[in-house]
Amino acid sequence: MASLLGRVAVSGLRPALVVGCQRAAHTGQPLPSLRAAIAATIAANQLVPRRPLQPQRRPAAAAAAADAATDAAPAAAPAGQDRKAGSGRIGEAGGRGLVDINPPRGTRDFFPEDKRVQNWLFGEWAAVSEAFGFEQVDFPVLESEELYVRKAGEEITDQLYNFEDKGGRRVALRPELTPSLARLVLQKGKGLALPAKWFSIGQCWRYERATRGRRREHYQWNMDIVGVAGVEAESELLAAIVTFFQRLGLGPSDVGLKVSSRKVLQAVLARYGIPEASFGPVCVIVDKMEKIPREKVVEELAKLGVAADAIEGILQALAIKTVEELEALLGADNHAVADLRQLFSLAAAYGYADWLVFDASVVRGLAYYTGVVFEGFDRAGTLRAICGGGRYDKLLGTFGGEDQPCTGFGFGDAVIVELLKDKKLLPQLQHTVDDLVMPQDESLRTEATAIAQRLRAAGRRVDLVLEPKRLKWAFKQAERCNAARLVLVAPDEWAKGTVRVKNLASREEADVPLDQLV
Repeated sequence: MASLLGRVAVSGLRPALVVGCQRAAHTGQPLPSLRAAIAATIAANQLVPRRPLQPQRRPAAAAAAADAATDAAPAAAPAGQDRKAGSGRIGEAGGRGLVDINPPRGTRDFFPEDKRVQNWLFGEWAAVSEAFGFEQVDFPVLESEELYVRKAGEEITDQLYNFEDKGGRRVALRPELTPSLARLVLQKGKGLALPAKWFSIGQCWRYERATRGRRREHYQWNMDIVGVAGVEAESELLAAIVTFFQRLGLGPSDVGLKVSSRKVLQAVLARYGIPEASFGPVCVIVDKMEKIPREKVVEELAKLGVAADAIEGILQALAIKTVEELEALLGADNHAVADLRQLFSLAAAYGYADWLVFDASVVRGLAYYTGVVFEGFDRAGTLRAICGGGRYDKLLGTFGGEDQPCTGFGFGDAVIVELLKDKKLLPQLQHTVDDLVMPQDESLRTEATAIAQRLRAAGRRVDLVLEPKRLKWAFKQAERCNAARLVLVAPDEWAKGTVRVKNLASREEADVPLDQLV
């Protein structure tokens, strides 16, 4: 009877069956009765043996192909069926089965090796910002939807992760950082000392098709200057971007910065009598010029009611590649021409003029830009824009506040990492510690713990071996974590007031007194 109970207990049958068998056994029922009890328990509880759960993970290529197909033609999965990995849905009806172990489509996990790269990148961003005298700010990932629908541009509005919270408020995961910064400026009001130079590093969300360098979530570095009306502010921001590129080992032959002004397009539209209300929609279309065929651009402009001669004039103006040509078209007294001439002059003074390229077609897709605009690009032309920004003097007024001159840029993490991989400039960052501390006898566990904590208090990074291990394992672990020293707390040495210290670079070892260990 005991052996039968044992087989029941380990067979993977559900607990109710085991309990039923135990009750039958404890009442002293003979074996036939016990078997009858088992059968009755199975029938009453509709029990079936449990099968072990096995993680099901698709190969990366298959996952990417499935994601692309699903994005192109989304369809609801039939009830009770698994949906493709990354969907975030539970695998079986009723919540049984292994949860989807992949992150939601378009998002990322960060394992330790990934997090080391991210922390390095964030550190470079912060170092450049602080070198230029900027202070860091931050804001919630969840913001009021109104921040983005008032005047952000049609495309970004369509890409919002937005919903109604349990209090009935319309909220959104922030798709960018500038509106949040504008909200902080409005909070400060007259109490904000100008100029304000702020930077931020935060996660942003956009529901768009994931491609190389484009995800549904990304981290972004922003630098913004509030309270400076002249292009001196833009030239300082461009200098910061160039400084960042240089710190990473990139030069003007690797990357460049396209520069223009929205005032160029405004002047061209005014020349053809196109109403001011059409300016924003035209900018959205022009911003796609490098992504869609010319015929498609013409078609979309025509849908806005732009006449054929005006379309041709716009496209000709946006093909201009020098400030001199622009001046010939608009005149030397045009504000856009004056701004750009001053900007290029300042760039020469900073020493980064060879990084700049004038490109009249650069307008940026967000509707709040009002003047000089710019974007970073790779010279090979294999990646999407690396960064982008410009002047947004009217954004605060859009939110109901008093307008202030503002300019800034956003710099995402995805494209720059792809570029550094292509250039073989991404650093190989290893997990490292200063000391690996191990007791060679469990009777010295508390002593080893105290030594590890003493070393940490002195500022050293210490990995403490937390369970009994062989010395061979300790050497392998020291190699895995790139420890500089192996500190062994052994009975003989401890009795003499020392510990055995092995320098893992030189392979030298010595017995070191405790007061000389740090």
